[in-house]
Amino acid sequence: MEPESTDDFERDLHTALERIPAPPALKRKLMERRQARYVARRRRVVWWQRMATAAALLCVLAGALMWRSAERRRQGEEARREVIVALRITSRALKQMESQLAAHNQNLLSRAQMGKSNNQE
Repeated sequence: MEPESTDDFERDLHTALERIPAPPALKRKLMERRQARYVARRRRVVWWQRMATAAALLCVLAGALMWRSAERRRQGEEARREVIVALRITSRALKQMESQLAAHNQNLLSRAQMGKSNNQE
């Protein structure tokens, strides 16, 4: 390299590497940009938190409604079984009463016939 071009190169390099003070508003702009990013990120986080909370509440409500429906169905089936048992007991009691009345009527008929045969003698 030639000495003159080397001096130019060194001068250009020295100029390029020379410390230049930052513009006075640079720090403020950087801090505002950082704050704006933080606020935007925070808004997204808050939005997702609210969405997750809403989804959780929706799931809890749906679960509660399903449980309530299943509980009512279970209670209805239990009441149905109780009615069927009550009807069977009533049917059995009526059959017993019917057989007792039939036996009683049979006794009355046989006594009445015995009374007629005793009267005829």
